[in-house]
Amino acid sequence: MDRYSFSLTTFAPNGKLVQIEHALAAVGNGSTSVGIKAANGVVIATEKKTGSSLVDVSSLEHMAKVCDSIGMVYSGMGPDFRVLVNSARKIAQTYIRTYKEDPPVRILVKELAGIMQEFTQSGGVRPFGVSLLLAGVDDRGPNLYQVDPSGSYFPWKATAIGKNMVNSKTFLEKRFNGDMELEDAVHTAILTLKEGIEGQMTEESIDIGIIHTSLAAQDTSAIPAFKRLTTAEIKDYLSNII
Repeated sequence: MDRYSFSLTTFAPNGKLVQIEHALAAVGNGSTSVGIKAANGVVIATEKKTGSSLVDVSSLEHMAKVCDSIGMVYSGMGPDFRVLVNSARKIAQTYIRTYKEDPPVRILVKELAGIMQEFTQSGGVRPFGVSLLLAGVDDRGPNLYQVDPSGSYFPWKATAIGKNMVNSKTFLEKRFNGDMELEDAVHTAILTLKEGIEGQMTEESIDIGIIHTSLAAQDTSAIPAFKRLTTAEIKDYLSNII
């Protein structure tokens, strides 16, 4: 197996591309991220891990707004995430210039997954060491997608990626229901992260992003907007939970 582990474009005898396995290991070493699709929106949340207490946590970017109606979060390697955020924003802006509206979530996901897949069969490159959760609202309603280093993508009702993925998914399977409102989904996302977080959970140690459909329901000309919660808003949620 070792002789196949350094070649991205050569299959091992068992049918695996070993470098993709290594990329998934990098994802597994990353911060835990959670996504939940509610009846009236989507929430994504992640733990903001630092290697030292001296790091300015407010400067860490684990979550990004792609366009008004779509946001994304990652587990894995931060520098790779920045590259993919730039690619996603370019895809979104190209669509907006052409059609004068935000791209449907599935279209953006498909294009982004295509970029990640190209890095699994090209010489002189390596796979991206991140998995992504994309949250958005379009004509199909709330959407939550996961994209992996292989370029595979899946729609989810609720999921988790990163270091505590297995336990987090087990917790979500017990707590999730399809009629869940966005407020309940935010509380569930926080509780899911709390299950695996090391040390005290504070408003500085997690990042939460939401997108709500109710605005568009009240005004058909309104566009649902992805929003990262402020530390004060996260603190309010934590005070109701912890």
